[in-house]
Amino acid sequence: MDYEIKKQLETKDNLIKLKDEQVKTLENSLLLKDEQIKTLEKTIKTKDEETRTLEKTVSLKEEEIKKLSSSAIDPNFLKDQDETITQLQKEIEILNEELTKADEDLEGLELENEKLKNAQTSSKEVKIIDFTNTQIKKSKILEKMKALLENAIANVTIVVPSIEDLQELYLYELRSSVSMKIACSINPGIDEHRELLEEFESLDNISLRNYERKDRYVITRDGEELFFAAIGNSDENHLVFHTRDPKHITLFSSLATDGWIQSRKV
Repeated sequence: MDYEIKKQLETKDNLIKLKDEQVKTLENSLLLKDEQIKTLEKTIKTKDEETRTLEKTVSLKEEEIKKLSSSAIDPNFLKDQDETITQLQKEIEILNEELTKADEDLEGLELENEKLKNAQTSSKEVKIIDFTNTQIKKSKILEKMKALLENAIANVTIVVPSIEDLQELYLYELRSSVSMKIACSINPGIDEHRELLEEFESLDNISLRNYERKDRYVITRDGEELFFAAIGNSDENHLVFHTRDPKHITLFSSLATDGWIQSRKV
């Protein structure tokens, strides 16, 4: 009983340390958002200056047209001036289009900047990451576990809720030199479970035990990678993390070994 309590406390301590790491990651993300906001504000300032320049150019063109229209016009040059006015009007039309586009770009940049600032404010208010309603499908978890197994060289420890889940991991494809310790729920009274048990036990590199708690998915690979998913209240509610950091692996490896130690021989 004391051993169980000790292990539960260790697991809780591990989760607290994981949350600390996630808070640090969040702080780094906030610093990145600060840089993005500064860059965006510079872009907005540049775009604002471009808009003012365009407005001045349009104003000058309009003044030029007024002068041409109000001046005494020699009939001999009427045609040339009409063409000049027409050309100026076309230039003003193009400039107005550019001005409209610049205004739209500026509006879009300001909106993006506002969103970034709101996201930053919202992120700063979050001190503890809430995983209560995290939605990750079982199929994605098994897909990730299979991908990790493809790189196995010497040994792996696997914990899954049911022996049926092992079918999605294609264990037969692993090289025979890879030693596998597997803990999962096995009910010999179910035909499919019994057949799968016989198949897996026929392989010399697989050791199977019955782990009835059905509370996690875990893989440790060659002491180099660790993947963990805690099962929540709903079918797609899983708390998931994957790490290659040696300190993380040392700290959380008990999540895999506990499943093996607490399981029973079939």
